[in-house]
Amino acid sequence: MEITPEINERLSQLQEKFAAMGQDINAYLDGLLYADYLTYWDYIHVDTLLSLQNPKTPFPDEEIFIMYHQITELYFKLTLHECRQISAQPTLTATFFTERLKRINAYFTALVSSFDIMVDGMDKSQFLKFRMSLLPASGFQSGQYRMIEISATDLIRLVDKSKREELADATIEEQFEYIYWKFGASELSTGKQTLTLQQFIAKYAAQFLQLAKDNTETNFAALYRRLLKEGQDVTALQEEMRKLDLFVNVEWPLSHYKSAVRYLEKDPADIAATGGTNWQKYLPPRFQKRIFFPFLWTDGQIEEWGKTWVMNVLKSYRI
Repeated sequence: MEITPEINERLSQLQEKFAAMGQDINAYLDGLLYADYLTYWDYIHVDTLLSLQNPKTPFPDEEIFIMYHQITELYFKLTLHECRQISAQPTLTATFFTERLKRINAYFTALVSSFDIMVDGMDKSQFLKFRMSLLPASGFQSGQYRMIEISATDLIRLVDKSKREELADATIEEQFEYIYWKFGASELSTGKQTLTLQQFIAKYAAQFLQLAKDNTETNFAALYRRLLKEGQDVTALQEEMRKLDLFVNVEWPLSHYKSAVRYLEKDPADIAATGGTNWQKYLPPRFQKRIFFPFLWTDGQIEEWGKTWVMNVLKSYRI
């Protein structure tokens, strides 16, 4: 085979590259010579991926439940990948910010549109049986989702609604003590923290608190204020921020609400499948009014936050 000038040029560039690192190009060429060709299944680890579904019961639909939650966590990982790029960008521009938010919104578009798998894609009788075997585990315990929230906004926006005004000037540590989800997995009868919540706090609280401290000046709301102060054109960015706000704080919680209504609302005895928690007050967006970017919404929009969506769901799923 002829050694073309193009190949010689590539070899020269490689030699310069490895020489700069004190490496011998011949060793790397030997490695290339002896290495096997890469396959799709090895690169993606398909066999490993497909081995990660381990149902706890014999009910077939439990495997759907597992796989969908695994898919969800992968989308959350994609989202956090973009969050880190935005917060770490040394010379952030509105254009870069907007482009990365479009990616995140594409991930949430897929998540929200696919959640019908959880609403109508499983047999109700099977769900209510296999779900009991999974207690106290819950999707509530998704640490990545909480990291997305912390990356998006000032921590005060995630404080329980009843405490936001009081803690507006408090420290991050003080605000974190009243973060909304600490009140989202409590027992209906006593109001005490469930084991689900206790496990979650024990595993993630320190990590969440550190992330909140690290992101004080680099969460999305803070970065937006910086760009605005610099006089950058944030028109397109505002649109993507509003989309993200609705996806995370209305559409995604509402998707879970639809699922809860589908499986748990019709028979009070069925509520045991969630451990008897206060999901009916925790999931509807209009109750907590978690809003990442209130400065992008009118007073009327904030007042009606999520109300229309919830009413439509109740009309669709009640008999």
